[in-house]
Amino acid sequence: MIKMINTTEKESNYQDLDKMSVHELLTNINAEDRSVPLAVEKAIPQIERLVVETVTKMKAGGRLFYIGAGTSGRLGILDASECPPTFGVPFDWIIGLIAGGDIAIRKAVEFAEDDGEQAWKDLEEYGINDKDVVVGIAASGSTPYVIGGLEKANQNGLITGCIVCNGGSPIAEVAQFPIEVIAGPEFVTGSTRMKAGTAQKLVLNMLSTSVMIQLGRVKGNKMVDMQLSNHKLVARGVRIIMDETGANEETATHLLEEFGNVRKAIENYSGNR
Repeated sequence: MIKMINTTEKESNYQDLDKMSVHELLTNINAEDRSVPLAVEKAIPQIERLVVETVTKMKAGGRLFYIGAGTSGRLGILDASECPPTFGVPFDWIIGLIAGGDIAIRKAVEFAEDDGEQAWKDLEEYGINDKDVVVGIAASGSTPYVIGGLEKANQNGLITGCIVCNGGSPIAEVAQFPIEVIAGPEFVTGSTRMKAGTAQKLVLNMLSTSVMIQLGRVKGNKMVDMQLSNHKLVARGVRIIMDETGANEETATHLLEEFGNVRKAIENYSGNR
């Protein structure tokens, strides 16, 4: 019996990459990348269902966990780590876990992704419970670390989702709310850090941003709860206050210094200041 080759493992649409000029390489990579947003667009109904479930759980006090290996795990950690500074939420609202632990963020840990028991052990360290949501991220859709984690999450009454880049994958079968983004073969055959990674990043952007907006962490189109951790962000905060209230720069600056938070500064603005 011939085993089907996953889309992400199929041969590149381009031959003789090593004979291409730099311009040809860049042009062709860009041409392939254009297909990714179109593939993501097809998955919007799946993304929407997972967002709705996640918002419901987080409003009830739940958290969002990402589990993955390699590039997929790193992308989950990236998305999770950017939510607190962007939306001013606690660091334990969205948590990214990678097979092999934190050392695997920078350096591959051999065979870590093949351990089907470890993901649940990693989740248990955070007191995982049935209020939480677990999303498995895996381009192949067959990573044992992710499959095992989702299976145990299902058994313990959690909501589960996934982001995969092959159709009909084992992980999509396990996840209650699968997201399948079929972006096609990679420019470099099998290099899923490219189109598949881009697809996963786009979906993660959509998922976490939509959830945060639904949870009230954005006002209009502004990051009113962002952390003011450097001069650039303080200046942005002042501009947001000016835009939202009509205050001049001096007043907006004083408001931000007084309340230490853009949202609070806007809420406490008085035209008499």
